[in-house]
Amino acid sequence: MRVGIGFDVHPLKKGLTLYLGGVKIPSDRGLHGHSDGDALIHAVIDALLGAAGKGDKGKYFPDTDPKLKGISSFKLLAETMRITKAKVVNIDCIVFAEKPHLSKHYGKIQTKLASLLKIPGSAVSVKATRPEGLGIAGAGIGCFCACLIK
Repeated sequence: MRVGIGFDVHPLKKGLTLYLGGVKIPSDRGLHGHSDGDALIHAVIDALLGAAGKGDKGKYFPDTDPKLKGISSFKLLAETMRITKAKVVNIDCIVFAEKPHLSKHYGKIQTKLASLLKIPGSAVSVKATRPEGLGIAGAGIGCFCACLIK
């Protein structure tokens, strides 16, 4: 059994679609990144790579690779599963965002992540917290993930 921790953050930008955990979230702003900017999946990727002792996502998915421009982060997660060859036991994720409120989307995100990780939905925990006006997350969204693999 091995544990990994992942973190990712992206700025919010008007005119982009917001994806978190592979789920389209209604919002007037989306996460800006080289791929689709899905910071939650990026945190899961880093947690899995860390647990497997394989480094970080930049090693496999550099933001300088034009082939990865705009790519679905779900494709990157699928490739990460191939790279790590790990059996995921569970993941625990936290989204750090002022807006939008995400609680009504937890079930969809949980189901989407569980399907690709090939684990039961009960092995995926997704929750969010707000900085409550401190200003440190109003311009973006940060995501953390802890995972256990065998």
